[in-house]
Amino acid sequence: MWGEVGHFALILAFVLAIAQSAVPLIGAARGDPARMAFGRAAALWQALFVTASFAALVAMFVGLDLSYAVVAQHTHSTQPLIYRFAATWGNHEGSMLLWVLILAVFGGAVAWFGDNLRETLQARVLAVQGLIGTAFLAFLLFTSNPFERLSPAALDGKELNPLLQDPGLALHPPLLYFGYVGFSVAFAFAVAALIEGRVDAAWARWVRPWVLAAWTSLTAGIALGSFWAYYELGWGGWWFWDPVENASLMPWLLGTALLHSALVLERRGALISWTILLGILTFSLSLVGTFLVRSGILTSVHAFAVDAERGVFILAMIIGFTGAALALFAWRAPAMKSGAMFAPVSREAGLTANNLFLMAATATVFLGTFYPVIVDALNGDKISVGPPFYAVTFVPIVLPLLLLVSVGPMLTWKSDRLPALWQRLKWPAIASLLLFAATVAIAGIGSTLAAFGLGLGLWLVAGAVAILVRRARVGQASGDISWRLLRTTPLAVYGMVLAHAGLGFTTAGVSAMSAWETSKVVAMQPGATETLGDLQVTLTGMRLLQGPNYQAEQATFLFRRGSHLFELSSERRVYPVSGSQTTEAGIHVELLGNTYVAIGEPSGDGVVVRVYNHPLVGWIWAGALLMSLGGAVSLGDRRLRVGVPQRRAAAAPVAAMAPAE
Repeated sequence: MWGEVGHFALILAFVLAIAQSAVPLIGAARGDPARMAFGRAAALWQALFVTASFAALVAMFVGLDLSYAVVAQHTHSTQPLIYRFAATWGNHEGSMLLWVLILAVFGGAVAWFGDNLRETLQARVLAVQGLIGTAFLAFLLFTSNPFERLSPAALDGKELNPLLQDPGLALHPPLLYFGYVGFSVAFAFAVAALIEGRVDAAWARWVRPWVLAAWTSLTAGIALGSFWAYYELGWGGWWFWDPVENASLMPWLLGTALLHSALVLERRGALISWTILLGILTFSLSLVGTFLVRSGILTSVHAFAVDAERGVFILAMIIGFTGAALALFAWRAPAMKSGAMFAPVSREAGLTANNLFLMAATATVFLGTFYPVIVDALNGDKISVGPPFYAVTFVPIVLPLLLLVSVGPMLTWKSDRLPALWQRLKWPAIASLLLFAATVAIAGIGSTLAAFGLGLGLWLVAGAVAILVRRARVGQASGDISWRLLRTTPLAVYGMVLAHAGLGFTTAGVSAMSAWETSKVVAMQPGATETLGDLQVTLTGMRLLQGPNYQAEQATFLFRRGSHLFELSSERRVYPVSGSQTTEAGIHVELLGNTYVAIGEPSGDGVVVRVYNHPLVGWIWAGALLMSLGGAVSLGDRRLRVGVPQRRAAAAPVAAMAPAE
């Protein structure tokens, strides 16, 4: 029954999406309030029906209804309830329904909270959202129906992929999808503005919260996915440059550029064309990520499906949406005014340089991801692009970008002077240089690059703190005045400070982990002791465990570093239903680094053991979560929530496009 309810709700949502993509667009063109109001109602009802469909799918998984193919293929009666629930989106069909759900919720949110939008702009945004919804609902209904019946019903399920039987599955995909799909709103705003022929500071004010919400969620999702791979795969790494990892990194990089570009447009009326283009490309790269996971053209541990038919469908959507939007952009771009001018030394110039580096970094990742596909298509050769490529291409682009991060907020709008900028940044610069010199002196000349990374991390953190110091006029005003200035500082400023500081912690963690990670792989028997640097490792015992749907071999270790003792255990799990194996690592977390142990295959009377020392690795994820927290704090800024009133007394927008003839 639940399947029929969910399927019917999905069909109704599809019909509504078709109507939503056309009726409000006609209404906006004709100035018809009734048709534009229909767009708002359609978006809300579509969100309701997709929510009902998703709830039906959840009920099927939780209730273990094995008369449906998707349930029978991705769950089992012995699977714990939490993983039966998370299995709802731990498969291709369910994950696409989750994607469509988030898309519909975003469309409903634009309809519900968009009272302060111009009515014609809101109608066009909802029409574009409806068109995207139509495409994805068609993809679900015609190629990936999650409510397909299985006859006869299965006696028991095939089990969810054991690698996905982890609490991370409950959070990582929804956060990523919230980020990916959230950029659809920026895309819709960009296309709607091009159709309407008007882009101004008010448009930027309206679009920024949606971009910020998507960026915040995507940041948290990427961090959680990295940490999940770190402790679940047992390989001891935090990033592998896997194609699907890259697929999430690319929209994050462009989304970061879009966030800063929209700020320049809002404050100064500049970078109009650039902001529109970023809005189009960021969502396009989100669609590329969907294509990579489901097309089968690239091999990845993240892949949901390898069905060529589905891949072609998604590729057609990418070409259709991106091609149409870029064609519209090419047609309307000549009518765009350039916006306000600014000096070479100014905040606008700093943010523009920031954007150029972000674009170059994105292009590098894109090339590294798709180059194997291009070579394969041209001559059939199978090649792979891994960390060495990114070390010589991506890193040299990112380093100057990170230097610029602390410079931009310290510049004034329109025009500034370099001597004045130096006075604002001299203490962060001095502190960073001192840390660099001290690290080289202690660790040796061979650690110069790592020392530079640590100094760069401190530069970012100190630069973020300097923003508040400057704003509070510390050293220039009394303590009471400084405190009052801090209390009245907008939340968006605090959010920026947290995000930039978080980037500094992540930079320091990546630098230390890349330069000073140590490891040892050895076969050990119970009672044996090995050393890794100043760390002694003793295998104290092994035993067999029985989990709810797996059998495990657990090894227990005693670690000694000087007088400091701690115990860790690692498991190698076997899932009888699927015959799959997973590794559960033992991790001892400290402020200055992690001790990591994972067991492998049996070796004689013992087992193969991998021991790692990971300096500052926790700073990578702590910094990323701090960045995400900064985004969330910025969203609390009243200026972003309120937006711009629908009707204003001002005579003209800050910058506008000439309407089409």
